[in-house]
Amino acid sequence: MDLADSHGIPGVVAKRLEELGFVGVPAAAREQLQIRMRAQHLFSLSLTAELFRILQNFSVDLIEAILVKGPLISVLAYGDPAIRSYVDLDLLLRHRDIAHAVHRMLAMGFHSDVPELAIRAGKIPGEYLFRRPATQRVVELHTEHTFRYYPKPMPIEDLFARRRSVLVDGQEMPALSLEDELILNCIHGAKHFWERLMWVSDIAALVARHPEINWDVAERRAVQVGADRMLLVGVLLGSQLLDVPLPSALAQKIQRDHAAQSLCRRIQTWLPFAGAAPPALPKRALFRLQMAGGGFTGLAYLSRLSLSPTQEDWDQGAEERSSWLWDAARRPFRLFRKYGSD
Repeated sequence: MDLADSHGIPGVVAKRLEELGFVGVPAAAREQLQIRMRAQHLFSLSLTAELFRILQNFSVDLIEAILVKGPLISVLAYGDPAIRSYVDLDLLLRHRDIAHAVHRMLAMGFHSDVPELAIRAGKIPGEYLFRRPATQRVVELHTEHTFRYYPKPMPIEDLFARRRSVLVDGQEMPALSLEDELILNCIHGAKHFWERLMWVSDIAALVARHPEINWDVAERRAVQVGADRMLLVGVLLGSQLLDVPLPSALAQKIQRDHAAQSLCRRIQTWLPFAGAAPPALPKRALFRLQMAGGGFTGLAYLSRLSLSPTQEDWDQGAEERSSWLWDAARRPFRLFRKYGSD
């Protein structure tokens, strides 16, 4: 149960054991799992209600938003918005709408982790994070500029043009196309070095539950954003660790991509630690380089990530100053202090 918590999959484990009638599970452990499932369900309901309010408020200002990850991936991968563990809501917006969206969030009583002066100055954080006081409700707004881990620019207009509706707790929610959501989650897993089993489980469950995925379309869109190896690695991990058959459309390409196979072997050396033993800086850099395709493309991706400042790199107390060059120069030193020792 401790491992399930560390890997972010207690709900998935509990659901699977429930389907097996909890055979062989001690009574105390069974009770604890069921308590966690009820708590996750209540938390999911509260976040979903918050999501409805936010989207309704955004519609007043004609702000378009798309739900990604969180309850959406729980529905798509596991058939229930309360099974997959998540701590926040993630919404994708066009960057041009972010100022109005921030104003709406503040008017709804949320507190922003990103200073409003920094937003007005045009500084780009890792995400626009909001918390509702006295609750555990957290909302992250993302734009095409905050998704830095896309190797190539996120095609925001294409994503909005291909959006669809998905039923979440009886309400139609705006969502990415199935192929776009799959690619986004593969990029997200790669961003976090696939350190926790929940990201592998998400991809494996998406592949297993959705035979309608158009793999030619998925591969083509992954190539367009430079995430083709990220897609291959995510699918291969699901096959190796959770026994999900490889899609026939990708099997030969995966077999030919020796770098993708090598990356999967490397991931499995740190996966058992569930993020408690992150790879050191040289290994992180090599991983980023190879995950983006290696060569000049990989170097360009690694360089961009190394020099794209987030709020952690901003001068404390001077967030309103638009000083991209100084913030970018500080970032490699901060990364070295954080990850430089093995």
